[in-house]
Amino acid sequence: MTDKQRINRVVTRSGDGGETGLADGSRRPKHAPLIVALGELDELNAMIGMLRTQPGAEKIALLDDIQQRLFDLGAELAVPGSKRLREADVEELDTAVAALNDVLPPLREFVLPGGHPAAAFCHLCRTVARRAERALVAANHVQPQNPQSLMWLNRLSDLLFVLARTLNRQHNVSEPQWRPR
Repeated sequence: MTDKQRINRVVTRSGDGGETGLADGSRRPKHAPLIVALGELDELNAMIGMLRTQPGAEKIALLDDIQQRLFDLGAELAVPGSKRLREADVEELDTAVAALNDVLPPLREFVLPGGHPAAAFCHLCRTVARRAERALVAANHVQPQNPQSLMWLNRLSDLLFVLARTLNRQHNVSEPQWRPR
């Protein structure tokens, strides 16, 4: 079988023994921290894709950019030692968070996930982003990762939190808030 045939095949059977291949040709156990991080990023990207189908969130261009950067981050992990995310990518998220946050009322209490369906889905994406971040941090302890990627993923969950608040506000839906006993 040629390399092109192998690449075009969805079922390669090469992972049947519990290992998977990286883009650099190396193979890792499927439970290796780097592979777990790749899986978490894949799930996060799928969740962002689902968020983009939600009425009220389908036209948020920033979500397309986020999906593109998530693929860049996955490409970094698939070729150990490569760096695709840059300081400018982190700054873009910082700028977006600040712009969204500037028009929101100050937080007086903890916000519970919920409200408008798109906002609730955004909170779900935020939790998956945090899990992906934890997986990337674990991979970083085994093999150093791009510091910009670690920062970017941390900022992404902040952005998703502020975006959820923004979506609730845009749809005139009250944010569910924690009522401590």
